[in-house]
Amino acid sequence: MPLSPQDLLNTLKDLGFETTTHKHEAVFTVEESSKIKQEIPGGHTKNLFLKDKKGNFFLIVAEGTAQIKLNSVHGLIGAKGRVSFGKPEALMELLGVKPGSVTAFAPINDNENKVNVIIDEPLLRYDLINCHPLTNEMTTTISKENLLQFLNHINHEPQIIQVSEFGEDT
Repeated sequence: MPLSPQDLLNTLKDLGFETTTHKHEAVFTVEESSKIKQEIPGGHTKNLFLKDKKGNFFLIVAEGTAQIKLNSVHGLIGAKGRVSFGKPEALMELLGVKPGSVTAFAPINDNENKVNVIIDEPLLRYDLINCHPLTNEMTTTISKENLLQFLNHINHEPQIIQVSEFGEDT
């Protein structure tokens, strides 16, 4: 059974991380979240749940406006062949979230370490990073240091590499 948003927030608190969580209407796209971005400082994320031809899974966490070329990102992240979006069933099974709620926090539900976490390096230019806390009806602000510590704590040490390209289509 996947953890609830409150379970996640309790874990962050237990780890001593200072966070702020804002409740809002459900958002499913980066465009829909534009009003929220204006009200909450820091870098806002978009997340891509991907699968390669050998059944390896990847979670790319990038700044909301980053452009990522799916036809070439496989070589950067160590995928075996080209990648495609993971199916909603795999997303729920591995990360315990529904489409629209994919987040850097979701690997807390990946107890078997089947998902490789990739953070797009430009995201870490922000001191504060905003992620959904397992639901797209809230946004949680966390420091970049605490986000990295959290991922290490849950045994999902991220690869930090630049996967975004500016001026290209996602």
